[in-house]
Amino acid sequence: MFNTGALLLAVTLALSVTASPTSESAAAIGARGTSLSLLNRRNFTQADGVFDKDKAHAASVATLNKYRQNLINLEKNLGTAALPPGAVIKSKATVPHDVEKRLERRQAEPLTDELDGSVWVGKISIGTPPQHFVVDFDTGSADLWVPSSSCYPEQACALKSKFNAAASSTAVKDKADIFVIEYGDGSAAAGKVFTLTVPRTLLLLRGVTAVNQYFSPVDLLSSSFKTSPYDGILGLGFPAISDFPPPSTPFFNTAFRKGTLPKNQFGFYLASKGSELFLGGTDTTKYKGAIEYHSVDPATGFWQITGASAKVDSTVAVSGFETIIDSGTTIMYGPPAAVAQVYVGVALRCIFELNQYIFQVITRSPAPPPPKIAFNWGGKDWPISAANINLGMTAQGSKQCVGTLAGLDLGFGSNVWLLGDSFMQNVYSVFDFGQNEVGFASLA
Repeated sequence: MFNTGALLLAVTLALSVTASPTSESAAAIGARGTSLSLLNRRNFTQADGVFDKDKAHAASVATLNKYRQNLINLEKNLGTAALPPGAVIKSKATVPHDVEKRLERRQAEPLTDELDGSVWVGKISIGTPPQHFVVDFDTGSADLWVPSSSCYPEQACALKSKFNAAASSTAVKDKADIFVIEYGDGSAAAGKVFTLTVPRTLLLLRGVTAVNQYFSPVDLLSSSFKTSPYDGILGLGFPAISDFPPPSTPFFNTAFRKGTLPKNQFGFYLASKGSELFLGGTDTTKYKGAIEYHSVDPATGFWQITGASAKVDSTVAVSGFETIIDSGTTIMYGPPAAVAQVYVGVALRCIFELNQYIFQVITRSPAPPPPKIAFNWGGKDWPISAANINLGMTAQGSKQCVGTLAGLDLGFGSNVWLLGDSFMQNVYSVFDFGQNEVGFASLA
């Protein structure tokens, strides 16, 4: 089951799909895979360049709940032995009342420069005849859901596209199974589980289809969902973290098995412009040089790589940990003590302590340049750019800025880190179901 709170509490600006800006023709790309363009805006940074503590706080609470639910699903599907060593299924985290109220007041303001996004969205269609939706593509979850035609409450569902099962000749309700989504704000979403049974019943852009695909048209949505820039979620993780009944498989796995994708892999290019999800291979116009691959264990449910180290310039600050690569998480998280070790090598001035997580503050200096934080898995160093390590100033005119690497106990023990978009925007990321690997390449 996917905990949508990880995105719902962090996202407020509607995004759109645009044509691919690559120099290679669409026909040439389509012959070896499918290119789906994405858009985004910067996250947790206000229009004046100041760090938005409330949005960052809410998003971190929701990330806790997302991975709490992932651990619950992992234990349900594979047993307690499948949980990582030292894992603890924590109590549900909540957003403090004062933070929630401030965010609610700001959501009511029609100022688009206050509403920054944190998801990567594209278009799909479901059913026969096709019904169209905008979804977030999330490597940290495994299920597909969209609002149903009976979705409520009205304030959450009014602007969403809704799936009408009665209008689709290929949507079949699956037994009596119910899909339940828990949100970071303590509310929930729920709906029946359906299966799409006839060819071309789930269609992604440019003809990628999945037949006999499980999904849920949900009837109940959290009110916080009203400002999200998407209708639903399309999970790209492993079946081990799915909340659908076995033998359900995530969309990408179904599409490949039905022969509508040339390769059992997909690639993410996340940038300020021209962001893209490439299905069925990689888009060679987006990266240069070889792809450095690293094995993952599908039994974990996550795109989780072992043997990582974090470096500051050429010095290893922390080593021997594991990393989950998650396109559905905005920034980067590590165990608080380990993150503090990384920041020892950075010009540290103060710390924001917000509930269960820590945002470190680094100082900008024109000369010499600030130290560079990088991750390494036994091959190249993959550094975080100056733009992608900075969430904004601590105050207007300040020379102190907040780093995108934060301390947070996700319940995975002391050895698992979570690398979201702040890392992925520095590399071309490849997720390979065929070889059970994650790969990184330098941006073109």
